[in-house]
Amino acid sequence: MTRTPHSPDADATAPGRRVRLVLCDDHAVVRAGLRALLSADPGIEVVGEAATGEEALAVAAKERPDVVLMDLSLGTGIDGIEATRRIVAEVPGTRVLVLTTYDTDADVTRAVQVGATGYLLKAERPEELFAAVAAAAQGRAVLSAPAANRVMERVRKPHAALTERQLDILGQLARGLGNREIARALFISEATVKTHLVRIYAKLGVDTRAGAVAAAKEQRLIP
Repeated sequence: MTRTPHSPDADATAPGRRVRLVLCDDHAVVRAGLRALLSADPGIEVVGEAATGEEALAVAAKERPDVVLMDLSLGTGIDGIEATRRIVAEVPGTRVLVLTTYDTDADVTRAVQVGATGYLLKAERPEELFAAVAAAAQGRAVLSAPAANRVMERVRKPHAALTERQLDILGQLARGLGNREIARALFISEATVKTHLVRIYAKLGVDTRAGAVAAAKEQRLIP
């Protein structure tokens, strides 16, 4: 597990104070297991649970925890990435620590971009999870080894990221819409759609609409 140096404003928790934590996972059994595990650490107090991104935002707004432990795949409703973005924006002082089974380039990058303080895999040892929660509460970034490797690969071999508009178009492609329908749905011209498609294909390394959708789903750029 990799940690960044302590930041000047990192003392979000006073010495001896327990970290107040909210769990967000759409599986009740997983939440129960995490609650039992984390409650065994005298430095952590689990103050709430959520099964959806919307619930996580509501519980975080009510409890004002130090950390929200966030899964990325949450079934219905907003996903963990969007929930993270909204919690960071709407609940100042609350850190989001991602705990998931996914370690793809897109997942790690998107989580960091929307403000996640850390990114861990569910395969981590309990002591690593305890340490990560404490570090996140203090504002220190924490990455599991696979996630850190993804970040390093991205730095060493950067590639152009898709723009928000291109992601919108990919979403429409996944619905099976043609260029004219996409143009109408997004209030842009067909020529603009075609231009974006050319750039999308180049960035994803594909040459067909089906290939673009498949690549986007594999990289978790679209549901």
